[in-house]
Amino acid sequence: MKKKYIITFAVLLVLSLALAACGGSKQLTMLTGGTGGTYYPLGGEISKIISDEAEMKVTPSSSNASADNIQALADEEADIAFTQTDVMANAVEGTNSFEGKAVDNVLAMGSLYPETIQIVTSANSGITSVEDLVGKKVSVGAPGSGTRVNAEQILAAHGLDIDSDIQAQDLDFDESTGGIQDGNIDAAFITAGTPTGSVEGLAATSDITIVPIAQDKIDALVEEFPYYAADTIPSGTYGLESEVTTVAVLAMLAVSDSLSEDDVYEMTKAVYENTGKITHAKGKLITKESALDGIGIDLHPGAEKYFKEAGLLD
Repeated sequence: MKKKYIITFAVLLVLSLALAACGGSKQLTMLTGGTGGTYYPLGGEISKIISDEAEMKVTPSSSNASADNIQALADEEADIAFTQTDVMANAVEGTNSFEGKAVDNVLAMGSLYPETIQIVTSANSGITSVEDLVGKKVSVGAPGSGTRVNAEQILAAHGLDIDSDIQAQDLDFDESTGGIQDGNIDAAFITAGTPTGSVEGLAATSDITIVPIAQDKIDALVEEFPYYAADTIPSGTYGLESEVTTVAVLAMLAVSDSLSEDDVYEMTKAVYENTGKITHAKGKLITKESALDGIGIDLHPGAEKYFKEAGLLD
């Protein structure tokens, strides 16, 4: 009997040492986006903040972004992910890229900042309006991204069809700006926080234009899809001489409903109590006071607990 206790103690000692070696922290995966967008660098910072402030280790990973990220959460291939509020709403409703396959096991953690729809082209392309995209080679975003849905809706608001009126190219942000620089495509839809790294890189070597969306089309989009909001790209961004009117959705963090209330509470608190540590330009737009903006789906109970404690929910 004494020998049995000695063996048991030895096993427990080995296990405790193993846990101590890894900090006793849970290992979680965060899906971000393509390396040329905003999600990737910002996701790296947010992952570090959670890892530093909570009893868990969050590892960021690049991805095709919004729709693919939600599907990965639904398939339990990741724990937390960046997405767009509009794409999240589509997933819950089973519409657009989630037609016939509604998602019911992904919940909201909180929103982050406006994501601007940017229609990028070279300054000498002759493209000055959305209607000028007819017949052109246009990137509509990586497969499974929210950008494609935005492109489809914006084109439709102008009476254009994504499959027949343009030569749609399924490219990520870096491929899109590289294609414009090389002359392989004419324009690209890019949905990301401004300034966007890949667009900045293009603007550093080429004169570019951001195609504006007319006010009546903005009004129509906002009326039909309430998750859109009017937005403006300020003059000086990418070297632009004047501001550009467009629309935006919101970036948000979504989580698997399999995560515990305690874990999501700790993650939510870590992010929204430490936004001052975010050095990315979008950090100044991320606040706990705006964290519920545009959230059209249920909050995870852990996130709900934090926002109630913060006085932002009844």
